Amino acid sequence: MISKRTKKLFGTLALAGIIIGQMGSLNVFADENTESAIQVMAEVGTPGGTANLGGGSAQITINGNMNQTLVGKKFNVYKLFNAENSAKLESINYTLNPTYKTPLQNIVGKKLNKAASTVTEYEIIDYINSLNTNKVEGAQADQTLEGRYSAFRYFVEELRDEIKRLNIQGDVVNVSQTKADNSIVIAGLDYGYYVVDEVTAVDGTHSASSLCMVNTANPNAEVQIKSDYPTVIKKIQEDDNNTGWNDIGDYEIGQTVPYKFESNVPNMNGYDTYYYAWHDRMDEALTFKKDTVSIVIEGKNKSYTLNKSEFNVVENPGNGETFKVEITDLKAIVDREFNNKNALGENEYGQNVILRYDATLNDKAANDTGRPGFENDVKLEFSNNPDGDGQGQTGETPWDTVVCFTFKIEGLKVNDHNLNLEGAKFRLYSDKDLKNEVYVKKSADGYIVINRDSLGGTDHTGGTTPQDAVEMVSNADGVFNIIGLDQGTYYLKETDAPDGYRPLLDPIEINVVPTYTTDRDNYIKGDGATNKTLQTLAATAKIKSFYSGIFNTEDLNLTTDVNEGSMNLTVVNKVGTKLPITGSAMTLLMMSLGTGTMIYSIRRKK
Repeated sequence: MISKRTKKLFGTLALAGIIIGQMGSLNVFADENTESAIQVMAEVGTPGGTANLGGGSAQITINGNMNQTLVGKKFNVYKLFNAENSAKLESINYTLNPTYKTPLQNIVGKKLNKAASTVTEYEIIDYINSLNTNKVEGAQADQTLEGRYSAFRYFVEELRDEIKRLNIQGDVVNVSQTKADNSIVIAGLDYGYYVVDEVTAVDGTHSASSLCMVNTANPNAEVQIKSDYPTVIKKIQEDDNNTGWNDIGDYEIGQTVPYKFESNVPNMNGYDTYYYAWHDRMDEALTFKKDTVSIVIEGKNKSYTLNKSEFNVVENPGNGETFKVEITDLKAIVDREFNNKNALGENEYGQNVILRYDATLNDKAANDTGRPGFENDVKLEFSNNPDGDGQGQTGETPWDTVVCFTFKIEGLKVNDHNLNLEGAKFRLYSDKDLKNEVYVKKSADGYIVINRDSLGGTDHTGGTTPQDAVEMVSNADGVFNIIGLDQGTYYLKETDAPDGYRPLLDPIEINVVPTYTTDRDNYIKGDGATNKTLQTLAATAKIKSFYSGIFNTEDLNLTTDVNEGSMNLTVVNKVGTKLPITGSAMTLLMMSLGTGTMIYSIRRKK
């Protein structure tokens, strides 16, 4: 997943810190024969965006990235050297902080192939300066940052790891508040050379570690935090009313439900490899279509579609997830296809990553029309430790959720004396010319829609006639439910009336009209069960009939239940009357008697 030594620039920041905190400090120094040294330092918060460590007048400002809060982060602050400026600031001199003598001797000794105990203060300072590729003189001169793949960067990481191995603790800054511009100030510092190591995520998600960076505080330093992380947004494509990609949709059962993940390529400079994986979990009423997954990376001047071999699709990966799509090394792909590296070997990142796939709204949706809908969630897992050893060091974004709905008609066939009628037959169409039938199949609760997407067609056109498609028939109670409808207009044609009744000549025009929140791009998980998302459900029916030589049209507002996603439609057939006749009952009786007498006379004569 991640290389054993992931050297990347995403996370920790080496900036400022100090030794003497408001809680005081206790120092236990190591000598040549000790394996470890312990230093208990100050641990402070950042009320108003400032951490005051109670020392000198120097300070360091840490600026957060846009839309990436510093709140929740924790920084370990190590003061390696004291710094002394000349009177006219034309020179600066560093002296060793005894607290960090042992780890500095250990690391520099390895580099110089000398016994650690023999390494002097000057050798330590001179070795570190030998790694400086941007040397400037004086205490106030501006200095260019070392590259994220530089020898100095790796030296600082080794030193940090040695400090941790020896259990030497620096000051700790817990970011509780930031300034309005998403920055914090570490104040109360003595002049010195500091390392600040970002060691925690924000609430366990949406964060990444940063590379160690260093700075000299004399008196002030300002640093942009180097940790960076990707974000992910999930969208669903609503095909009605030109709504397009948003967080809310409605569909017929059997219809294709298009989904899209929108994420970004973070700053991966400093990493050797970069793991990038989407985790998806969907309602059981949705069926994932594995073969539809596609990934496109979009840059400023080009886009690149990943080959199937460049990502893996894992179904049922565990933890209640439906599938996972992983790119084992996003950095290798981006560096190859979007190569714009500078002299330091650092590339330009920030490209967009678009993942598309389809699902199908399956028959299980018939059990839960209306609220709460069928949710689908995604989170992004990503590399978050550019310099840590070991495998699997990743972070995660929070889950992002979208929702879709479906509806049903609760049909009832009666006569105009409220007698339920069995045996009325119906077919459903999507067009008034009755050319595009909306197929249905029989279920225990009525008739489930079969969208043509499942038949090789497109929504309401094309495809093959399904073998299990049936004509709807009202049961002994007059009921014929149609389950799994989209919003829009349908045409219900009575193809045959019950025995003794005249069928309606014209189809019934039915309009299904759900009303959703106007803020369709900010769905919150669980809101589908409330009126925050699916607010109302309305339906109308236009019914034309012809009785007694008169055409009649009724425009009805149907009774609906938004929680059930149901619309009640009653289809009425009038009771027929007998046609008129001539003659009288007595005439008929006499005719019958006369016929009988004649037959009797003939028999007597014989």
